Order: sequence, then C-alpha cells, then structure tokens
Amino acid sequence: MRAFVITGPGEAEVRDVAPPEAGPGEVVVRVERAGVCGTDAEFFSGAMAYLHSGQAAYPIRIGHEWSGVVAEVGREVDPAWLGRRVTGDTMLGCGTCARCAAGRRHLCADRYEIGIRNGWPGALAERLPVPVGALQPLPDVVDPVLGALVEPGGNALRAVRGAGLSPGDRLLVLGPGTIGLLVARIAAAQGAEVHLLGLPGPSLDFARSLGLYHAWTAGTLPDLRFDAVVDASNAADLPALALDLVEPGGRVVYVGLAGERSLVDTRTIALKDVTAVGVLSASGALAGTVEMYASGLVDPRPIVAATVGLEGAAAVLAGERLPEWGHAPKIHVDPSR
Repeated sequence: MRAFVITGPGEAEVRDVAPPEAGPGEVVVRVERAGVCGTDAEFFSGAMAYLHSGQAAYPIRIGHEWSGVVAEVGREVDPAWLGRRVTGDTMLGCGTCARCAAGRRHLCADRYEIGIRNGWPGALAERLPVPVGALQPLPDVVDPVLGALVEPGGNALRAVRGAGLSPGDRLLVLGPGTIGLLVARIAAAQGAEVHLLGLPGPSLDFARSLGLYHAWTAGTLPDLRFDAVVDASNAADLPALALDLVEPGGRVVYVGLAGERSLVDTRTIALKDVTAVGVLSASGALAGTVEMYASGLVDPRPIVAATVGLEGAAAVLAGERLPEWGHAPKIHVDPSR
C-alpha cells in the first residue's frame, strides 16, 4: 500500500509499504480522510519534542486525525465491525497499569499514540491498524470530512468542559487556529459569549467570517471580565497572559503547546483563586463530539481549506498553501488520491 513517510527534518516521500495485518483485538481501517496539524508539522521540521526524548524516531508515518471503514478484523474481534465507518482514539494505553485501569489510558506511561509515539503507524496511508477498543463508530450523517475532525473536536470539547461555562458566561480563547476555532464554536453553541485573541491578519478575519465577531488583537482587546480563558495557542508568553486576564475565581484551560517552556506565576493562581486545567488528547470526548456533529449543533466543515493526496502532504507540512484555499486552517489528506 502507499504511505507517507517522514525520513528526516524537511524530508518525506510516498512509499510502497507492506499493508498492516489485524492482530488479535485489532482491526484494519481503510482510511478515507486524515487531517494534518501542528504536531505533524513539528515532526516534519524536526522540532517535535518526542524526537528528542526518544519516544519517536525517523522514519515516522504521521496522521492521528482520521476516518475510514473497517476492512479487516483480527481474532477476538466481532465480525460485525466489518464495513462500519469509524474514527478512533489516538492514545493507546497498555491496558494493564493503574492509570489504564482507572480509565486514564491516555496518560499511560507506556502508551502508543497513533502516528506520534512509540512507532505506531499513522493514518497518512491507505490502511491503518487500530485496536478495536479505540474505535468510535460514526453514524451515516457524519461523513468522512466530519469524521476526520472528531479528534481535534474532542480536544476542543474537553477544553470547553474544563472551562466549566454556564450560559451567558464570557470566554476568551487565545489562538484562532483549528482547536481555538472549535473551542469558540462549541462554547458559543452552548450559550457562552465568546471572544478570540490572535495576531492581526487573515486568521482573525476568517474567524469573523464564521460569526465569531469578538475577535481581537493584543492592542484592541477590550477591558472585560472573562469568566474563563482557554489557551489554544503555541506562544510561550500566553499561558501567563491567560492567568492575568481571567476573572478571580475563574478557570484557565491549557490545550495549546508552545515550542519552548512557558512560565506562569503560581502566586497569581493562588491569589486569584484560579482553577487551572490541562487537556491532553480527545480521549473521553470522542462520542460527545460525534453526537455534537451529528446533531448539527456545531458544523466544523468550514475550517477545512482543502483536501490533497499523499503526494501533496509534504508541501502542506512545509507551510505551502494555494491562494484559492483561502484562510481556513485545516488541510485534509485523501490517501486514495
């Protein structure tokens, strides 16, 4: 089968590789769509932290936002899965440690992460092996595009849950990228007054085109009470700013990751009586995200700018964009192209 392989910093190719086989408790999925994100771009550039910690190494096959159809089932898997449209959890715990037993497999010290950690191959390929326990069924109304947006949507939904919002609360989202936009749209659909903070330029203009009219730069942000702040950026200075901007007694959610250490003053957390929440992965929110998309409460399709084939993935990861794609942040890959 064909698969996209990153062989080193700034180097990648589409290779013919052996197709996966479904082991015991596993299925093989025929991939219909896969998204690329900032983590994938960091693998391509060589900046991704796992490359330096030994939890990932070149060559690597990326892709953890995906949807497809179950094409093969292994031993101990119900044959009824065959032909079902699915997406799945990125985080694959060992299943036996205390964290896994407590339902926190996304925090398992020995976990695999599809397309990211410990060598589990990713979804930028025609076929993908997945443990059956990680699968999330998709109803017919959730098409392949929506299915590949479940993983980022799950991260955003967990961030909104972490913010603890009530209808009418005011939320500030730092960073108008994919996750930030999804956080904003989910929170708005739940009745919050949503504000966005970003850099001047096309990204904020695009946010406004989605109906997120309270979109500000650092120089125009009004002096308002923010009941919660979600940092969905990759800027090292914004975690501290989130604490400065949140209302005393409010909540700050950290779902973005900077490329370097970011510092916060714990005195601010204590003296403002702030609750700080960290979000790692969509684990635990996949079903809720599918339900949200299926109901039409949130339609994330406008954030997808274009769909390319495997041969076009390297250019996307290098930051190249065609003018006709506009300024939506997400690019999808169709491995059948």
